[in-house]
Amino acid sequence: MKNIFDPLITSELISRINQLQPESPALWGKMAVDQMLAHCCIAYEMAFTNKHPKPNTLMRFLLKAFVKKGVVNEVPYPKNSRTAPVFIIADRRNFEEEKSRLIKYLEHTRDLGRDHFEGKESLSFGPMTSQEWNNLFYKHLDHHLTQFGV
Repeated sequence: MKNIFDPLITSELISRINQLQPESPALWGKMAVDQMLAHCCIAYEMAFTNKHPKPNTLMRFLLKAFVKKGVVNEVPYPKNSRTAPVFIIADRRNFEEEKSRLIKYLEHTRDLGRDHFEGKESLSFGPMTSQEWNNLFYKHLDHHLTQFGV
């Protein structure tokens, strides 16, 4: 798994994002490219903002017990994986705005660095290691950039 906190990896991801165009087609799935960019921003919104509510106690238990391992391990997501409801982007978005937001989140993550994320609490999964945060961020973004052929 590549290290999202490494400036070279951040640059690589930004370069891949910059290859996207407003009409870039998906190789699989239902999202348009603008929706994918907005979808990818949600993981960062959950880490850096109060925009999304914390799941209730039962839901958090279920997420930690049955979902967390698949999200934070190093096994790539399969194509057409199910998406949690909070990550569904039903409407179309402004491509340039979403692209800019995602790049800013990547740069912010890089600038904060690995130490910032050690023990940082996830809304869904509770406290996580910096490696789990890395895997969550990198694996998800890589999956969707690959989905759009970059």
